[in-house]
Amino acid sequence: MRTIKEVLRLKWEKKFSNKQIEQSCKIARSTIREYLVRAERAGLNWPEVSDLDDGRLEALLFSPSVHAECSEKRNLPDMEYLRKELTRKGVTLRLLWLEYRQVNPDGYQYSQFCYHYHQWCNKLDVCLRQTHRAGEKLFLDYAGQTIPVTDPLTGKTIDAYLFIATLGASNYTFAWASFSQDLPSWIDANVRALNFFGGVPEILVPDNLKTGVTKACYYEPDINPTYYKMACHYNTVIIPARIVKPKDKAKVESAVLIAERWILAALRNHAFFSISELNNAIAEKLEDLNNRTFQKMNGTRRSLYETLDRPALKPLPASPYVYAECKKVRVNIDYHVTIDGHYYSVPYQLVKEQVEAWLTATTVEILFKNRRVASHARSTEKYQHTTLTEHMPKAHQKYLEWTPSRIMDWAGKNGPNTRQIVTCIMERHRHPQQGFRSCLGIMRLAKRYSSERLEAACGRALLLKAYSYKSIESILKTNLDAQELPESSPEKKITHYNIRGQEYYRQEESAHA
Repeated sequence: MRTIKEVLRLKWEKKFSNKQIEQSCKIARSTIREYLVRAERAGLNWPEVSDLDDGRLEALLFSPSVHAECSEKRNLPDMEYLRKELTRKGVTLRLLWLEYRQVNPDGYQYSQFCYHYHQWCNKLDVCLRQTHRAGEKLFLDYAGQTIPVTDPLTGKTIDAYLFIATLGASNYTFAWASFSQDLPSWIDANVRALNFFGGVPEILVPDNLKTGVTKACYYEPDINPTYYKMACHYNTVIIPARIVKPKDKAKVESAVLIAERWILAALRNHAFFSISELNNAIAEKLEDLNNRTFQKMNGTRRSLYETLDRPALKPLPASPYVYAECKKVRVNIDYHVTIDGHYYSVPYQLVKEQVEAWLTATTVEILFKNRRVASHARSTEKYQHTTLTEHMPKAHQKYLEWTPSRIMDWAGKNGPNTRQIVTCIMERHRHPQQGFRSCLGIMRLAKRYSSERLEAACGRALLLKAYSYKSIESILKTNLDAQELPESSPEKKITHYNIRGQEYYRQEESAHA
């Protein structure tokens, strides 16, 4: 519109010829004549034109009435109908144009038909230009293209997946290959990326892959507990991209495309025989990519990273995150939880409760309502127990306090005969624990009888080799420890014992017999 106003000003106010206007405005004389004809047809003059804005002047000079009549005459197709039909399998614009021409023989030709449709589509998807603050977001994703790695022993190839991470402000990029996209590989790649960047951004923006997002949701996605714990360790947050919204992570989508062109395509003719060999080659190409000068702006990804992102990133924690897998388990009635075939104790008050077990390579940490209640060294022994005494009820603790040595020491305080009888009882069993109850019963007899009588009864039981609780109890009940006559008695002494239904006789000759 500015050129048209200048043409009308030079013609009507300055009285220039068309040739002079051509030389001044650098446009063809045919175009100048067309502008003048349109202005005369619209009844315009110079002072009036100078006060008109561009929209009003365009409406007066280029009236849409002619185009509207033409469009109406040709019956422009329903664009929304065309868009819906194209979503159906096998439907093309060519087919829709043929159907359109059957109904409208004087309608648009194929090229104009496609032109009008694409013009309409371009107005539907309006892009928002995003501004990324330094150190704010780190975008994460896997490339769709894989890299074959050959096993040198079998000759079979295994596909490796390329992990890509890029910072929003500088486009500084990290790449790493692994054989899987499972949770350990995903966490390992995230930790390596943060170490590569030398700092922590405010937000991690992953795709909605299962290892990162347990349940995708437009409003409140459920983050994987292990991934969430990793983010807490690094003091950052996770905001996944929306479902089927790749523009939410356009930075990493672009980085994936660039990595496939400048890393994977560059390594297409190389054969790799280990994942470490592949990652070394990727690191070399990645260095070249980050140091390559931009095409449309000054600097490189590395230079922008050093000036923008690096100063804004939060520092890394003192120790890197140690991978820990979360399992939900229920406490059994023996106040133990089962993890990989091994049993770990928890406080007995949590029987039948559901708890979270966080597993690392060396430890097992058990949480209840997000509070740690137990911690054990991880064991690989199947069907064995790892039990802490403080997790037991008081009765169980006291029961386990009894050991063979403690019982013998306790019995020894009563006398040597008591200690010896207790020792004999435990030695007669395959497992000493099987004789604990008998020993404890013998010790309790000292409460009903005196310690001296118990010691004497134990001595009598040793002579008879009657190593049991009931034998000693029978000796005490029948007062056998006092039945013998004094050693100096001139009479023949016959002592009768009836222990547990068996009769024992002991005959001794006196000195005067």
